[in-house]
Amino acid sequence: MRGTRFDRGGYGDPADGELGGGVPGGAGGHEPAVTLTDLLQVVWRRLWVIVLIATLLTGAAVGVSLMQTPTYAASIKVFVGQKPGESNSLGGDVSGLQQITQSMAVWIDTRPVAEATIRRLELEDSPDQLLDNTNSAQIGATQFIEVSYVDTSPREAQLVANTIGEVFSEQVSEVSPSANDITATVLEPAVVPTTPVSPDPLRNGLLALAFGTMLGLGLAFLLEHLDDRWRSPEEVEQISGVPTFGVIPAFRVLESKKKGG
Repeated sequence: MRGTRFDRGGYGDPADGELGGGVPGGAGGHEPAVTLTDLLQVVWRRLWVIVLIATLLTGAAVGVSLMQTPTYAASIKVFVGQKPGESNSLGGDVSGLQQITQSMAVWIDTRPVAEATIRRLELEDSPDQLLDNTNSAQIGATQFIEVSYVDTSPREAQLVANTIGEVFSEQVSEVSPSANDITATVLEPAVVPTTPVSPDPLRNGLLALAFGTMLGLGLAFLLEHLDDRWRSPEEVEQISGVPTFGVIPAFRVLESKKKGG
């Protein structure tokens, strides 16, 4: 009820030792049930808080994403096989080659491969830096390994990824006589990536919007809980348990009438 402020304390004579005539918080001492309509009314009254928080967080997330330097990922696919005609050939044992492929995926992500790649391309990165930007994993239960390299330059990412594949294939061929002539062949070289993998302003904005909405809802209900004003005679009757006999309306005196008086 605009312009009117009531104390949420009970009614009655303080000398009786309790407020509200023995019915604090409403008739019978029971708190009024909160309905879905009540919750929707709270959301409507505090809608500006929810919109403000969600807008600020979404704008901040998108702004930070746009300010970040985009990174690109280039990937290759390496096939692990065996030269035909070997006496101890694993060609007929697919499961054996698949197990070897797991070890090959770990081999790619090692310092010897990184150091050889750096020397060949004359990079200024350290082996640890190159390995941090490299990821290799077996594709399912197959004999394929996917190797990806992330860089701020699309062409640099492509060049490094392809060089890693070449270096790895050469290192495998050097030790293959002791491993049943296992081969590692780059069947799908890397191409220049056109879409950055990070940052993703759309995804970050949607996540910030969802989080901001939840945060705004929580703040709206907190503000409603801390607000001790009555908003209607019906609310007074519902919570206090006593009828409303009169209402003091809110009014304003116009400036023109003040000066005229």
